[in-house]
Amino acid sequence: RTVVPARRFCAAVDGSDGPDSRGARGAPRLARPTGPAGGKAYRSRVQSLNAPHTEATTAYWQRLLEPAQAAPLLEPPWRLGYPARLPDGRFLVLPIRALAAEPRHAVASLICNQAALEVVDTLAAMLAQALRPLGAELVVGLPTLGLAVAPGVARGLGHARYAPMGYSRKFWYDERWSTPVQSITSPQPGKRLYLDPNLLPLVQRRRVVLVDDAVSTGTTLAAAWTLLEDLGAEVAGAGVLMRQGRRWEQALGPARAGRVTGVFDSPLLALGEGGWVPRA
Repeated sequence: RTVVPARRFCAAVDGSDGPDSRGARGAPRLARPTGPAGGKAYRSRVQSLNAPHTEATTAYWQRLLEPAQAAPLLEPPWRLGYPARLPDGRFLVLPIRALAAEPRHAVASLICNQAALEVVDTLAAMLAQALRPLGAELVVGLPTLGLAVAPGVARGLGHARYAPMGYSRKFWYDERWSTPVQSITSPQPGKRLYLDPNLLPLVQRRRVVLVDDAVSTGTTLAAAWTLLEDLGAEVAGAGVLMRQGRRWEQALGPARAGRVTGVFDSPLLALGEGGWVPRA
């Protein structure tokens, strides 16, 4: 197996020579918060950022690679990024992020609202094509990053609008049209997912498809799925850009998991000799 040097990897992603003297891609220093809780979060964040074979993400998600360009990056161990293969044979290199709670484990990261618009448009068009057979009448976008994808998917399906869900509670919202959620990126309890009551006529007795940027643990997707069905929607399925690992299948159950469409898959990662490898 070939280990790709960091300098060579950076050139493949964005044409740069790699990290400079300030650290990974010139990553800025983190401001140290005050208080016990802030200090604990700060230490976890620093530990994650300082994990081996990771770097700042400024230049990621900006272009797609042709197969020949991605060829040196395909085989593990991966040093800095994971090459995700797209349906058309091209690749999107995703930065590897170590988990704060367990820095020897990591995931490939996709942050849609930091990606090049052309990349997001391309991925949304691919997802729309994959979802077309479901015959959905409405796209329901999940927060936060799913809202960067849902408009493009709706447009690709020929829809004039989509219905966004959100985490921010407006004063006219009703708790009956919300559900508690937790996720890998937001594990703290107390967060709720809302549908604006003004959008109820759009989803009731309609065949809808849920759209998000990624599915990892599956808890947010499962909660939204149940809420929409409780509100009277027929959920035809769900579409995501990235299916991360397979943990989400347990949260959704076999029937729902079989109706989750993804543009690409990425494995959960563990630190191995020379870089990151798929977690056993």
